[in-house]
Amino acid sequence: MFNESKALKRLFRKLTIENLWLYIIFLLKRGPMYGYQIKLSLSEVFNIRPATVTVYAVLYKMVREGLIEKSNINGKTMYKVTNRGLENFQRGLRFIEDVLEKLKGP
Repeated sequence: MFNESKALKRLFRKLTIENLWLYIIFLLKRGPMYGYQIKLSLSEVFNIRPATVTVYAVLYKMVREGLIEKSNINGKTMYKVTNRGLENFQRGLRFIEDVLEKLKGP
């Protein structure tokens, strides 16, 4: 069995739970979703299982930063990505790609 170091576990956490906004925007690019639907999709699509409270805390921060908007549709709070969210998502992906390219080396 593979024995993961604390450093590797930290990396996994930083690239998943601590940066959920990237994964959430990816999901919302498909269309508006409600909070619990986002939580389920994080698990189904990315195998990331954050606590429900974590998902809602991130959604709250994303709304406050203008990355997503929320609206009430049929009594449910729905979230959709904004242009600012899409721009930040693309910049985030470029940053990750640049870092990955440098780490892989020549």
